[in-house]
Amino acid sequence: MDLSKLKPASGAKKRRKRVGCGPGSGHGKTSTKGHKGTQARSGNTMHAWYEGGQMPLQRRLPKRGFTNIFRVAYQVVNLVDLERFEANATVDVDKLLESGLVRKASGRVKLLGNGEINKVLNITVHACSKKAREAVEKAGGQVNIVK
Repeated sequence: MDLSKLKPASGAKKRRKRVGCGPGSGHGKTSTKGHKGTQARSGNTMHAWYEGGQMPLQRRLPKRGFTNIFRVAYQVVNLVDLERFEANATVDVDKLLESGLVRKASGRVKLLGNGEINKVLNITVHACSKKAREAVEKAGGQVNIVK
């Protein structure tokens, strides 16, 4: 084996396409760009979603729905989640934040009636479902609504 006789594998190296170098090169005249049109011009950049001038898909499809600007987003806490608090405790948004049941103090909290509660709790939240209020009051607790 002689290092002077090493060659790359056949097909591993490819010559650069020399465009516009006359008819002998095979890439003369139009320089492999065909005849006229956007793709033959310099500075051509077409989006991946360009459809050749026909009406684009995002404009052919109808609009649907809307965003309600008056929507109030609540973080949900269920009755099952309140089992971690001791009896006769006062549960408010700050306590829920400390316990990890809600994520941010600035958000509004709504109490929902999924599960049961057997402890007396004094709960202060921004909103409460009818079923949740009835369950808390049946257990001897109280629900206060904050605006």
